[in-house]
Amino acid sequence: MTAFSPGDRVACTIGSSPRRGTYITDRDGMAVVKLDSGYNIGVPSYACTLMESPGLPEPAAITVEQDESLPLLSIISTGGTIASRIDYRTGAVTSQFDAADILRAIPGLQSIAHYRTRKLTTILSENMTPSIWQALARAVYDEIRNGARGVIVTHGTDTLAYSAAALSFMVDTPVPVILVGSQRSADRPSSDNVMNALCSASAAVSDLGEVAVVMHETTSDDRCAIHRGTRVRKMHTSRRDAFGSLGIAPIGYVDYPSLSVFLSPDAVSRGQAEPGLHDRLEERCGLLSFYPGMHPSVLDAFSGYRGLVLAGTGLGHISTTLIPAIKDLIDSGTLVAMTSQCLHGRVCDRVYDTGRDLLRIGVVEGEDMLPETALVKMMWVLGNVPDPERAKERMQADCKGEYTPRSMHGL
Repeated sequence: MTAFSPGDRVACTIGSSPRRGTYITDRDGMAVVKLDSGYNIGVPSYACTLMESPGLPEPAAITVEQDESLPLLSIISTGGTIASRIDYRTGAVTSQFDAADILRAIPGLQSIAHYRTRKLTTILSENMTPSIWQALARAVYDEIRNGARGVIVTHGTDTLAYSAAALSFMVDTPVPVILVGSQRSADRPSSDNVMNALCSASAAVSDLGEVAVVMHETTSDDRCAIHRGTRVRKMHTSRRDAFGSLGIAPIGYVDYPSLSVFLSPDAVSRGQAEPGLHDRLEERCGLLSFYPGMHPSVLDAFSGYRGLVLAGTGLGHISTTLIPAIKDLIDSGTLVAMTSQCLHGRVCDRVYDTGRDLLRIGVVEGEDMLPETALVKMMWVLGNVPDPERAKERMQADCKGEYTPRSMHGL
């Protein structure tokens, strides 16, 4: 750790070249310094010396007028960078949490709705947990009950699909609940935060009536896709069009910059459900992806779990050497469901001997559920349905569009 404070003026020696700049923070053991040229660099802290310590000025007060004749939307933040902005004094990217700051960062939002905001947590999305899903579901439900015409959840992209599935199962909603993120932070010229935010707000005032994810449809700034919360997956680590619907087409689109919303006939319409909250989750559930040569002892880690989702190969296959260990889990009270590692198609364990053996010992077919959606659903089912046989039936029922009636070619 350095002894520097954000805003300190420092002189750094890199090789034989001295550089001057403003200290921002420590990251990965390095001091991050914004040079006077405007570039940020990471250097060993011992290479820097303090010149002066003026500190950072207090930010100016922000006053933003909202048009209360527009629909009321609620923005719930979990710590994503969707509404962040760059502080050009220091080079730091900061997340904004109250309505004034969000509207100042993305002024176009003011013409779509008026807003109230709620900061639920400030975490990287890989640190999301089932208990935070529960708190998020309660917050969304409260906002709906308190008159929000739509809810926007800002979220990091890495686990956004898991959270979308969790909200889909836990909250019955008559209004749009839109999860949105940003692949690239506000300090980058290619940032997608403004377009994604504007499109998410447009979707949130539309006639949609379900949980969905709104993100870039293409790498260009021309359209966002609206993905069903139980059928969406992050498909690329860094592209702006990272998210895709699997097994179905997107349930809608938002054109940009017109912000026109087009909903599919398959989308659930606004007002079709009464607000409801079913927020109990069983956290003792796991997800295991089969690989060739997997030793049966791997399954020992799930002893005592209430549920286990297997991501098998092809139609839902695993090595026959694992079947006795899986049977032991089922006999001890663990609900085991089979999904596929394939991106398209559905599980069918009636074709080959291995699949038939799995059905015989009590493995539940996961149809064409995505493995991560199946995990979240299993937590939800086991949290709300105590009877084992009814839980199995519930896992095989389509609750929130997580199954499709038939697998579509190419989707």
